[in-house]
Amino acid sequence: MKKQFITDIKAGDLIDDIFVLSEKILARKKDGNNFLNVTLSDKTGTIKGVVWDNVDQITAGVTSGDFVHIKGNVNEYKAALQLVIKNMETFSADEIDPADFLPVTPRNIESMFERLVKITASVKSAYLKQLIQAFWNDKEFVREFKIAPAAKKMHHAYIGGLLEHTLSMVSLAEKIAGHYGGIDRDLLIAGAMLHDIGKTKELEYQFRIDYTDQGRLLNHIVIGIEMIDEKLSEIKDFPEEKMLLLKHMIISHHGTREFGSPEPPKTIEAVILNYIDEIDSKVNGIRNFMAKEDPNEPWTSYHRLLERHFYKGKKNQVTSQ
Repeated sequence: MKKQFITDIKAGDLIDDIFVLSEKILARKKDGNNFLNVTLSDKTGTIKGVVWDNVDQITAGVTSGDFVHIKGNVNEYKAALQLVIKNMETFSADEIDPADFLPVTPRNIESMFERLVKITASVKSAYLKQLIQAFWNDKEFVREFKIAPAAKKMHHAYIGGLLEHTLSMVSLAEKIAGHYGGIDRDLLIAGAMLHDIGKTKELEYQFRIDYTDQGRLLNHIVIGIEMIDEKLSEIKDFPEEKMLLLKHMIISHHGTREFGSPEPPKTIEAVILNYIDEIDSKVNGIRNFMAKEDPNEPWTSYHRLLERHFYKGKKNQVTSQ
C-alpha cells in the first residue's frame, strides 16, 4: 500500500515508497562520471529526482514507465523540491493499485457520456449523426474514450479528462451556435465531439500518462483523421463537401502550424472550434495550476508557459457594507 504521495512531500523528508519512473536522462558530471536525472510520478503529480552515486548499478534494468521502489531524501534545489535517490529498484505492477498512480476526473464518467449521446440525438444532419453514432457504437472506442486523458500535462491530464474536455467543448459549441446567426450547428457539434478522438491512441494511460509510439510519430490530429476515414468508409454516399469541412475542423483546431495544425481555420465553424478548444484547455489548466498552489497566498507562483502569476484572491477577505 502506497503511503507517501508527491503532493505531501516536503524538504527534509525521507522517502521509502513506490513511484512511476516517468522519465530518466543520463548526463555527465564535470569529472566525467555519470549522474541521472529522473522524473517520478503518482496520482498527485510529479517530482524531479537525481542519482549521484552508483548510477550504473542503480539504473541497470530500470526503464521509463516502470514502477520503482525509491529510497532517498528530499531537499530544495533552485526553489523546487528535489529527491536525492540512494536506491531505486523495479517493482512488480501486479502488486500495485493503479488508483494510486493516475488522477481521475471528479465528474461522473457515465453521466458525461450519456450527455454526449443525448446531444448526438439532437443533430439534424443524418450523415453527421450517423458518423458520430458509428463511434458510439464501437464498444472498444467508447471504452478508451471514457478513460483517456486529454493531455500528458497541460489540461485535463487525468483519467476521464478527454471525455470531460469533449463534453465541455460540445456544451460551449451549443451555446455559441445559438448566439450567432448562420452557424452550421450540426457541423460545429460534430467537430467538437470528434476533434480529439485521436488522443485515445496518441496517449497511453494504464499506469502513467505518456505518448505512445504511434502518438509521437503521427500525433492525434493525423490519427483522428484516420479514425474518421475508417468510419466514413462504412457510410454510403456521405456528402463530399461535408466530409471536407469536418476534416478541416479537425486538422485546424489548434489554430496555427506553430501549435500543430497543418492548416489554420478557414471557416467560421473551424474558427469557433479553435477558440473553444483554447478556452476550455486554458481554463482547466489554470485552475489545476491554482489548485496546487499555497492556499494562503493571494497570488500563484510564476506560470512559466503562460508567463504570468495568477491572482486567486485574499483568503477570508472581509467585504465592507
